[in-house]
Amino acid sequence: MEYLAPLSSSLFVMQNAEHVSINVENIQCLVEMVCEKYSPFDTKSWINQELTPNVADERSIEWIFVTSLLNFSFWSNSHVNFEVSYCNKIYTGYWALCAAVNRAIDEGVDLLNPEVYQSVTEDQLRYIFRSHTAEPIPLFDERLNALRCAGKTLLENFDGSFKNALSSCENSAAKLLKLLCDYFPSFRDYSLYKGKHVSFLKRAQILVGDLWYCFEGKGFGYFHDIDEITAFADYRVPQVLHYFGAIEYSEDLTKKIHNGEEIANGSELEVEIRAATILAVHNIVKSLNSKNISCNSIMVDNFLWNYRRSHADEIDAEIPMHRTRCIYY
Repeated sequence: MEYLAPLSSSLFVMQNAEHVSINVENIQCLVEMVCEKYSPFDTKSWINQELTPNVADERSIEWIFVTSLLNFSFWSNSHVNFEVSYCNKIYTGYWALCAAVNRAIDEGVDLLNPEVYQSVTEDQLRYIFRSHTAEPIPLFDERLNALRCAGKTLLENFDGSFKNALSSCENSAAKLLKLLCDYFPSFRDYSLYKGKHVSFLKRAQILVGDLWYCFEGKGFGYFHDIDEITAFADYRVPQVLHYFGAIEYSEDLTKKIHNGEEIANGSELEVEIRAATILAVHNIVKSLNSKNISCNSIMVDNFLWNYRRSHADEIDAEIPMHRTRCIYY
């Protein structure tokens, strides 16, 4: 089955969208704000985070693969979040995942070794993901399955190392995306929209982006086609884009989001939100580049995601995130 690539998918979807639109004027306002307050973009921002690897080495490659396997669906149906206590700090969302992985490694679990995670037991993984609150990590069974399947695949096909899989892709982001989807089913972030097979590949693309950031675009992080990577269409980036008016929702969709109704993965509503996210960021990048600001969709996505975390209360009060429960984001 052939699927449109994420950018082509987004162009097709937005040409036919009924529930979500892109506001070009507000995109320009956002671009001006970024130019005034936040440029230039820093490629060192990723490796300087508290929980990401602080050394770009082969072990970092395996860390990025494991966290990318598990990087989905952290929101709670209750007012209590899944949280991880690590090094006297409390983490939520994606950072809770990173904290849990790092905590396990500190406790002697070789969680970056496919030999270990291909046979991880349910009890072992529950302990690794133990929460600081009464709220467990969502989609536990799906995470267990993703780890076991990936470990088995690496051992059978890549001599037990994701580094070997990466090396086979000849510094091509597109080839790496294809490899991830061919060998690891949980990365197959596909949908059917108005008769077309479309893809968004959020977790596969963020894996590429993390490698690029970690190695600062060199060595294992060099991809000659890195600009083909789009924004990572999740539930936070569209939220902040909507907050800035860069994407707009129909009255019905806005009501569903404010009411906290779950929007099914693969539904027209959800596909249009994700497509608008990718295309809006693509347009932001083009506009910034035209102003001689060097950036790509990875950098703009990272800026927007971090902006949302820094202004969470203000943004959440204006527009909640859309709720879609799935393994793709």
